[in-house]
Amino acid sequence: MAGKRVLIVYAHQEPKSMNGSLKNVAVTELTSQGCQVTVSDLYAMDFEPRATRKDIVGTLSNSESFNYAVETHEAYKKGSLSSDVVEEQKKVQEADLVIFQFPLYWYSVPAIMKGWIDRVLCQGFAFEVPKYFNKGFFQNKLGLLSFTTAGAETYFKNGLGGDARYILWPLQHGVLHFCGFKVLAPQISFAPEHVSEEKRKEMVASWARRLATIWDEKPIHCTPSWYFE
Repeated sequence: MAGKRVLIVYAHQEPKSMNGSLKNVAVTELTSQGCQVTVSDLYAMDFEPRATRKDIVGTLSNSESFNYAVETHEAYKKGSLSSDVVEEQKKVQEADLVIFQFPLYWYSVPAIMKGWIDRVLCQGFAFEVPKYFNKGFFQNKLGLLSFTTAGAETYFKNGLGGDARYILWPLQHGVLHFCGFKVLAPQISFAPEHVSEEKRKEMVASWARRLATIWDEKPIHCTPSWYFE
């Protein structure tokens, strides 16, 4: 939809990977719609995943005992967060849709993306007490997880890995919904390394087809029943 802004937070080391292809087709499709698309390519940016004192520029509010959450909250209010964090926050603030594109690592995101979440979505910027979940700051934004898995046969309710929705509870509910995002259904590309080239191409094409009508989608009902029943 013309005029919409999209941020893709992308975490993969290899541009020719399936994740790279999914990211590229998203840029192409959304740009063709007239959207303004920004990509935070975390590995290419050499994004710092560690949450440290360096994220606060200037004097700490408590130099005797360092508390990262407290210090970044205060730094956000004072405008004294590090420039790389501020730049990513600006991208999020401007976006109508934020897509996270990544390979599933240990039922979660890669460390570099977890670091992005830890550092960028700080209190004051992404949430405040009691402004979270349905009262969260990002109620006017859509959030979507697009990821690949190493295997396919385990991700169902009675499988060894359990239903894929179980995995999504901490990411969709504990991160996106917590910050107020309207959460769209995930795009899961199962086991691309173990299927044919034709099937991989179909995964990419399927993602493109979905993105063609993404603005018409309704968010999921972010309640425990969606994940566990």
